[in-house]
Amino acid sequence: MPVPLVESRTRARTLGWVPGRFAPGPHNAITDVAGVAVGHTTLIRGHGALVRGEGPVRSGVTAILPVPDDVYAQRVMAGSFVLNGAGELMGLTQVAEWGLIETPILLTSTLSVAGVADAVISHMLERAPRMGSTTDVVIPIVGECDDSWLNDAAGRHVKPEHVWQALANAAPGPVAEGCVGAGTGMITHVTP
Repeated sequence: MPVPLVESRTRARTLGWVPGRFAPGPHNAITDVAGVAVGHTTLIRGHGALVRGEGPVRSGVTAILPVPDDVYAQRVMAGSFVLNGAGELMGLTQVAEWGLIETPILLTSTLSVAGVADAVISHMLERAPRMGSTTDVVIPIVGECDDSWLNDAAGRHVKPEHVWQALANAAPGPVAEGCVGAGTGMITHVTP
C-alpha cells in the first residue's frame, strides 16, 4: 500500500536554501524526469528492546524504475560519482564501466542488500525468461541504507515480497519522502 505524502513538511527551498542553478520540476522529485517511477514498501512493527530476528522493525525498500516499461530491453545511460566513500552500492562497477543501467534501482537496509538483489534478479528473470541463456545476465543496482540504530538490521526483515510490492507500487508523480521505504529506519545523527 503506498504511503501518503506528508503535506506539512517544510522543504529546504521554503526555508530559502536553493541548491543548484535550475528551478525544480513540478514535483521537485526524481519523477520529474519523464518515465521515472518510484515505489516504497515500509515495514514498521514492534516496540521496545531489540530482539534479533523479532524486532523492532523499522525498515523497508524503495524501488526506482528508470523507464516506464522494461529497463532490460531499454537500458538507460548512467554515470557514477563517489563523494565520501561511505555507503555501498551493489552494481556500481558495472555502471562505472558500461555507463548503463539495466535493472530497477533498489535501496534497502544494509544487511538486506543481498536478499533484495536476489529478489530483483527473480523479478527480472520473470520478465525476461531468456536472460542468462540466450541474452546477457544482469547485475542489479542495490544501495544500502544503514537503519541499524532503529531497526533489527540483523533480522533481515526485508523479504522478496516486499521488493515485488515496491516494484508494483512504483509510479510517476509526487514521491513520499522521509520515513518511508528504505528511509524508514534512517536517522541523521547518532550521539554515542
